[in-house]
Amino acid sequence: MYNGLLGPVTITGSRTSHGQVVDEIGTAIISGEFPVGSVLPGDLELAQRFHVSRTVLREAMKTLAAKGLVVPKARIGTRVTDRQFWNMFDGDVLTWHFECGVSEEFLLSLYEIRLAFEPAAAALAAEKATPEAIDILRRLAEDLGNPDHTTESLAIADLRFHMALANASGNPFMRTLGSLIKAALVGAFKLSSTPADRMRVSDVKASHMAIVAAIETRDAAGARAAMEKVILVGRDRAQASFAAQRG
Repeated sequence: MYNGLLGPVTITGSRTSHGQVVDEIGTAIISGEFPVGSVLPGDLELAQRFHVSRTVLREAMKTLAAKGLVVPKARIGTRVTDRQFWNMFDGDVLTWHFECGVSEEFLLSLYEIRLAFEPAAAALAAEKATPEAIDILRRLAEDLGNPDHTTESLAIADLRFHMALANASGNPFMRTLGSLIKAALVGAFKLSSTPADRMRVSDVKASHMAIVAAIETRDAAGARAAMEKVILVGRDRAQASFAAQRG
């Protein structure tokens, strides 16, 4: 994941055997292959299914339990928990939802959460960001205007900016919500079928430069408003994608 420096960000990545098991079982739970309330197959059956040792499988189950998806029951097995216990702020849990297909209601709920904290992060950045952090934000915003962007590379560049802004806020809780930002932006990218045309790239750059300008002048209210505008435009594009699918 992007760490606040100008490092690489990928939408997909390689996983260890542990990660692959977590990913496959997690996706199976979210998709309903393993329904809420059901008991997962036994360790031996799952170990054979995924071609891993029982040690790797047990560690994977611990990871899934930490995400709230399963709970071990003595003399019963590992049971899939009710959805109310799933950690929806977990990046993997959100990613699995997008992979399985999300509803418009789900996506709009995600934008509501982004509106609740990302404008606040922008306002904090206007108060606390270092000159170095502002310089990084400016360069990332400039990169959003690259006319050679594909839809995917634009999504990655957008992700870099928002992750850097969370870091620039100086608030450790904002930084830990980076998985939510990542899932929301990657999910919106997967829903979008619109090419990264020159007009859109120019608009994206301008809207993000407005955030940087407000942060640089220490205008917390302006930074908050500029971030709200960016998120609302993204929400409108997502709604348009759903409308096009219905049409």
